[in-house]
Amino acid sequence: MIDKKYQPIVFAFFMALLMSCVMSLVISIFNVGMVDGIFRIWLKAWGFAFSVAFPIVFLVSPIVRKLVGLVIRQ
Repeated sequence: MIDKKYQPIVFAFFMALLMSCVMSLVISIFNVGMVDGIFRIWLKAWGFAFSVAFPIVFLVSPIVRKLVGLVIRQ
C-alpha cells in the first residue's frame, strides 16, 4: 500500500488516468468514427491526453478543493 502522504499524487494519477481514457475515446470516435484501427488511434490519443492531464490535475486539484469548499454548506 502507498503511504497517505502521497494521497494527492495518487488521486491525480487515477483521476487523470480515467478521465483521459474516457475523453480520448469519446473524442477519437467523434472525430474519426468507428473506423478500422480506432483502437490504435485511441491508444495514441490516450497516451498524449494522460501526459497532459496528470500534471494539470495535480496542479489544479487544490484550487478545485477550495472552490468546492466555497459552494458546499458547512
